[in-house]
Amino acid sequence: MRIYSVWNIWYGITGERVGRQQLTPLAVMLLALVAEREMHPYEMLQTMTERGEDRLVKVRPGSLYHAVERLAAAELIRATGVERAGNRPERTSYALTEAGARLLQARVAEMLRAPVNEYPQFLVALDEAHNLPREQVIDYLGEYAAALAADLATIDAALGRAGTQAVPEAYWLSWRYLQHTKQAELGWISRLIERIKSKELEWPKFPIHDLRRQPTAE
Repeated sequence: MRIYSVWNIWYGITGERVGRQQLTPLAVMLLALVAEREMHPYEMLQTMTERGEDRLVKVRPGSLYHAVERLAAAELIRATGVERAGNRPERTSYALTEAGARLLQARVAEMLRAPVNEYPQFLVALDEAHNLPREQVIDYLGEYAAALAADLATIDAALGRAGTQAVPEAYWLSWRYLQHTKQAELGWISRLIERIKSKELEWPKFPIHDLRRQPTAE
């Protein structure tokens, strides 16, 4: 007898309903990994780290193992064997099921079709930067630009390795996308810093309470 759970319902194990929106980016990547070959969770974590995919999704051992358990419970992946080497704990390998393959394709298609607002905190900081003195904003944006430049250098190096190893470009499109978006962001931030420094962009007076509307005299 099949045991039905929230995952059975949302993930359409019976074929009646497929909840693509419930499949997180981490779950998508895990399904894609076992679509390549059978893997155990530790191997999944190692592979993601080696490929730099931990830059695309936030992944920790605990969250990865939990996600694998949920995917298995939803019958999107299935255990194929247990191995044990020396004194190490047993490791269960998993393979993709037909339901998992269908949901993987459907979710990737959905993610490709429309942008999603991720609500990045940096945009909030930009909107509220006027709450800080001009000099501090220049310094902080300089630190941000330096971090972007370091990220860009890492991305450039990864793309260089991919080219050297003749990895087909279809497998690292995300890195090319990151390269271009980081370059554009760094260029914009650098220009913003120069505009604030040169006073082309007029900065509000500080402290901020000086900008508040003063009560009118009666």
